[in-house]
Amino acid sequence: MQNQNTKATEPGGTSVRTGRRTLVLIVLLFLAPVVLATSLYLGGWRPDGKGSQQGELVQPARPLTDAVLRKTDSTEYHLHAMRGSWTFITFSHLPCNGICQNNLYKMQQVRLAQGKDAGRVQRAFIALGGTDDLRALEAQYPGLAAFTGAPATVQTLAREFTSSHGTPLDGLERVYLVDPIGNLVLSYAPDADPSGMRKDLARLLRLSRIG
Repeated sequence: MQNQNTKATEPGGTSVRTGRRTLVLIVLLFLAPVVLATSLYLGGWRPDGKGSQQGELVQPARPLTDAVLRKTDSTEYHLHAMRGSWTFITFSHLPCNGICQNNLYKMQQVRLAQGKDAGRVQRAFIALGGTDDLRALEAQYPGLAAFTGAPATVQTLAREFTSSHGTPLDGLERVYLVDPIGNLVLSYAPDADPSGMRKDLARLLRLSRIG
């Protein structure tokens, strides 16, 4: 009887293992295009043979850890929820004046310039501190997601965006690009040419089939 029961469960066990393998393969196939696209781009390959990217490359691409932020309606938001799209992120103290406003405008215009692919791009603003109403920024730049968070959380997250110039905590006012699987891949100085940013993003979108 014991042997019979063992044999009876074998087909089910095999089925479960096969199902898991299939699921893993599906996930890998789903992620492969964006990994390949980012790797090729960061490795210097260009489909049109033109010059290098306009932004500063993060080499190797840096996976960002999750962070619990707060939306303008006071609900919690996990950074990893941004995965699935290409994401422009900028940090700034409030009030958002001058360079900060210019960055938000450039992010908006660069996204719109992608035409039919604009829906694959999202924009986020993370406040480093201040008391301004972030809902006003979301109204001024439709589609922008604005966030605050516990000071320690925001500071820890900002340090993950370290570049050769420092961190957002140093008042760099840079724009960062995160890929659909949560890797920081590019950053742009405040005076970055939006035309160059548009070309960088267009190339990545053309190479990647997800996000």
